[in-house]
Amino acid sequence: MNDSVSFKGKDIYYENRGQGRAVVLLHGFLGARQIWNEFSEELAKSYKVVTVDLPGHGQSDVLEEVHTMDLMAESVKAVLDKLEINECVIIGHSMGGYVALAFARLFPKVAKGLGLFHSQAAADSEETKENRRRTVNIVKLNHGGFISEFIPDLFAKANVLKFEEEIEQLKNLALKTPKEGVIASIEGMKQRSGSFDLLINSQMPFLFIAGKEDARIPVQNIMAQAILPQHSQVLILANVGHVGFVEAKAETLKMIKGFLMQVYE
Repeated sequence: MNDSVSFKGKDIYYENRGQGRAVVLLHGFLGARQIWNEFSEELAKSYKVVTVDLPGHGQSDVLEEVHTMDLMAESVKAVLDKLEINECVIIGHSMGGYVALAFARLFPKVAKGLGLFHSQAAADSEETKENRRRTVNIVKLNHGGFISEFIPDLFAKANVLKFEEEIEQLKNLALKTPKEGVIASIEGMKQRSGSFDLLINSQMPFLFIAGKEDARIPVQNIMAQAILPQHSQVLILANVGHVGFVEAKAETLKMIKGFLMQVYE
């Protein structure tokens, strides 16, 4: 069911399917809740699945000039409060993983397991922060052009032609993100702090999914972080870039199912 919740005077849209223990799926930068449609349909056979349009994405309103990861996590909590969900496994793709980490820090009694899907616990390096500053300038000049170039670069080079149709779908979804939402998210990612202490000190299980051809987050970074928690599951995918939910749909869905079983059953 599609619905919305008022958060800070603005609308945050979400969808929930199924019954039972809850799993929250968060999209990444320039995504929307629709990226999870096939995953949600399958997981809803056993769980209550909640997908959220993060602030400034999909149908959700832009909240502020900077969407910090904490602010986005609080918007997710507003959705869960409306649905009366007190415990969940939260899985985030890319930026959604940063939001999931912020959520687990802010609401540790709610998060029972956390999945980093092409995501990581490290803060931006100075080089990455500078790249984000340049990206903001590019977005201000040519919002649509930026998106058209950004989306294909997320895929492994060998997969760009193979998933040409899916890339066009992701582009069309991304183009619904207004310029203000794009910039607010970039600024929020740039400002986020690292979460290594959460990986080390938390008792909950973690899931790490990484692509060997990911140009955004090197697989060796993920491997170094995956050894930090007390309980980790790790999936390393050959011939996959930053979009495993498309490039390796069956493998990643199977891994998420196994992780949910570990946490809940």
